Amino acid sequence: MKQESLFNAKSNANNTPLAERVRPQTLEEFVGQEQLVGQGKILRGLIEHDQISSLILWGPPGTGKTTLARIIAQMTQAEFITVSAVNTSITKVRKIMENAAANRKMGLKTIVFVDEIHRFNKAQQDAFLPYVEDGSIILVGATTENPSFEINSALLSRSKVFVLKALGTDDIVKLLENAIKNPNGFGKLKVKITTENLRSIAEFANGDARVALNILESAVANGKKKGDTVEIPLNDLKQLVTRKSLLYDKNGEEHYNLISAVHKSMRNSDVDAAIYWVSRMLDSGEDPLYIMRRLVRFASEDVGLADPNALNVTINATEACKFVGMPDCADAVIEATAYLALAPKSNAIDKAEQKASHDVKNSRNEPVPLQIRNAPTKLMKDLHYGKGYKFAQREKDKLTTMNTMPENLKGHRYYYPSDQGKESIFAKRLDQINAWHQEHDPKK
Repeated sequence: MKQESLFNAKSNANNTPLAERVRPQTLEEFVGQEQLVGQGKILRGLIEHDQISSLILWGPPGTGKTTLARIIAQMTQAEFITVSAVNTSITKVRKIMENAAANRKMGLKTIVFVDEIHRFNKAQQDAFLPYVEDGSIILVGATTENPSFEINSALLSRSKVFVLKALGTDDIVKLLENAIKNPNGFGKLKVKITTENLRSIAEFANGDARVALNILESAVANGKKKGDTVEIPLNDLKQLVTRKSLLYDKNGEEHYNLISAVHKSMRNSDVDAAIYWVSRMLDSGEDPLYIMRRLVRFASEDVGLADPNALNVTINATEACKFVGMPDCADAVIEATAYLALAPKSNAIDKAEQKASHDVKNSRNEPVPLQIRNAPTKLMKDLHYGKGYKFAQREKDKLTTMNTMPENLKGHRYYYPSDQGKESIFAKRLDQINAWHQEHDPKK
């Protein structure tokens, strides 16, 4: 079994980070992801029986993707090659593929582990495809991004996706306890830290084992030493866990997950949930104007004429964001969010837009009826532009029987107001208009 130096290198306790020194080497040492590597689970069976096929390991940072790859490397009889999308050229990838194809002809199996595979663009990922298809390589990719968006669809269809979840607090506490006891961790040091403080580290890490181990390492390095004992007081630990690092990437899937959570919370009139998700986005560094653009859309799409003031509120909040910026405009964003969440909801305007757009795209583009064309020149008047136009404001009921729709769309209706909020007023007005036309123009 041939492997690259990443998997063969001996750790130097003085230079190697704690997370690397105590990385699990076997499935028995691996913590978490029971849904994948627990007894009787598919991935565990594939690893134990050396029957790995092309797969993608997808999950947040610090959940064990690279560790699982290393365990596969330890247990497989195939040549195992690791590639990082961060620093590997496409030329090197093609060379590896060619060698794998040559090995296949000699009956040798090659597993290629690609860390951060999403960093390869779709064209670069194409270099793997023919070799995966003909069996020259077994591809194992690791990614923090949604494979549906970041992995070549042809490559994805030939791979099994295994989803790793953020580690629970109990899992991370177990990892921290193991690191303290592990001979490769702190050597002969006796680390004194309460279980409560370990849980504080685990909760702060937000599901990321690497973050937790880095904090523990810093805490031990700065702890109170007496002989071979290191004590980590709570006050010292608090300096290391001052602000949680939120899981967020403005260009990644979590970005879209959070804005979806904002929309659906407001749509469900859950003001507290909506405020929470917006606060998460702002605290993670999201551009407030991006949030406001989505709120403006929501004001028209989900509130509409049920509360015509909703659009005013959101536009005003948008202007406030442009005027004062962050962090001062956060309250304006939250104000607009709360208003939209509590406003009566109607998607009648959005439905009207969709129906009208369908007719625009799927019906003949008939000319504008002559009676509602402007006639600023004599020639236009001679061609009967504006002939038969009726000025509604001059009529007793401010309504006329004049047709303003294209001939092929007469009678088509798009707007069906709801009975929510102020839209009920528009519903009554529309009923009055329709009743007038039934009386004065039954054919309309």
